Amino acid sequence: MTSQTIPVEPFDLVVFGATGDLAERKLLPALYQRQLAGQYSEPTRMIGCSRSELTDDQYRAFAREAIEHHVAKAEIDEDELSRFLARIFYVPADARSGKGLEQLGQVLGESHAVRAFYLAVAPALFGDIVHRINEHGLVMPTSRVIVEKPIGHSLETAQQVNDAIGEVFDEARIFRIDHYLGKETVQNLMALRFGNALYEPLWNSAHVDHVQITVAESVGLESRAGYYDKAGALRDMVQNHILQLLCLVAMEAPASLDADAMRDEKLKVLRALKPIGPQNTERVTVRGQYRAGASNGGAVKGYLDELDDGASNTETFVALKAEIGNWRWAGVPFYLRTGKRLAARASEIVIQFKPIPHSIFGDAAGPVFANQLVIRLQPDEGVKQWIMIKDPGPGGMRLRHVPLDMTFAESFKVRNPDAYERLIMDVIRGNQTLFMRRDEVEAAWRWIDPIVAAWEERSQAVQGYTAGTWGPSASIALIERDGRTWHESV
Repeated sequence: MTSQTIPVEPFDLVVFGATGDLAERKLLPALYQRQLAGQYSEPTRMIGCSRSELTDDQYRAFAREAIEHHVAKAEIDEDELSRFLARIFYVPADARSGKGLEQLGQVLGESHAVRAFYLAVAPALFGDIVHRINEHGLVMPTSRVIVEKPIGHSLETAQQVNDAIGEVFDEARIFRIDHYLGKETVQNLMALRFGNALYEPLWNSAHVDHVQITVAESVGLESRAGYYDKAGALRDMVQNHILQLLCLVAMEAPASLDADAMRDEKLKVLRALKPIGPQNTERVTVRGQYRAGASNGGAVKGYLDELDDGASNTETFVALKAEIGNWRWAGVPFYLRTGKRLAARASEIVIQFKPIPHSIFGDAAGPVFANQLVIRLQPDEGVKQWIMIKDPGPGGMRLRHVPLDMTFAESFKVRNPDAYERLIMDVIRGNQTLFMRRDEVEAAWRWIDPIVAAWEERSQAVQGYTAGTWGPSASIALIERDGRTWHESV
């Protein structure tokens, strides 16, 4: 099976923070892959901006190195890479002061192509950048702005960020990226639910026992210590990535794939989440912080050892039991967990169906396990439906629990695009379906803020866990109190 690449109209993509980690690891490789796929129309340009004093050629050398390091060697086509690098320009600019923006305007010229500004910088700079580019006449009717999470540190700060951006760009031109929504498997969740008669009749409290969402990382702080120690796992992962995944699992069928139809349904889920606060945080939340141990094949330091002052109550792991107060999901717990320095890198959604009401097979056949739908986001994206079958061969009825495996790399002989490839092209098309709307972001913070406040009010300390494990023992107790267990993610 082959996929069809549909070219997008010509565009200028201006990346602020063009020498940063995100541009190096994700944006430049993703943009090169779209060149390789033949998705660009002429003339299309990428213009990097940062405070570093670089020439066009020096930035092109930076881009080449980033692509050669982060793209598989087999996917490097020298001719296409040369064509891609020829699209790249660079302007030294300090968006906070406005220095360099006149030169950026000269580079952009009078082009009427779609103009997208990617703010791959700290959120504190979002407001300054959009106001400066507007003051210098760089914002046109076809201009769009792309912003990365985190959108704020709380509801109040999120509103401030949204207000600042909204003074220059209306909501239809603001694209808030959550790269998890660009993953192939996440979109296949919508196809599974709404494109098949098989699942949707069972997708409710009458048939689903519980849902698990795990986003596990095996790495530690890397270069993010300054940001991470102020944020923690709840703000860094749950408020955006995990709640977005929960919304896609729990939402009602939208009338269409129209962006606002989709986001209206996600918003209803966020508003239906039952509050977690001082009355129940100790019962339904667990905070953890990794200690020294073994991870990725070697000994690693503990979280505190990676900090300059060696003292912090910031959580590197969080587990929650969430509930949705509506008819479809009443009584169905959603167990959420995420953490750093865990046993493996794995992101997955598990839909655990209820067991059959009665087994006709007898003890000799072995246990009958309830069905599971396991949606793996990373690594090895794919879907497995666990069912019971008869063990082949003579000798009576013996049952086995086996998966119907829909691993995409094996099922479809096509390359699986990175999430940023899809999302950046959606920005150029003006398609906001996979991007968060302002009211979604703020509704998520309204649910998160009381949890943070309750932790502080009750001085709920983090519990230590050894690096290379699945988190503190209290997270196991959280789910096993209900007679359930975490799905084995490896």
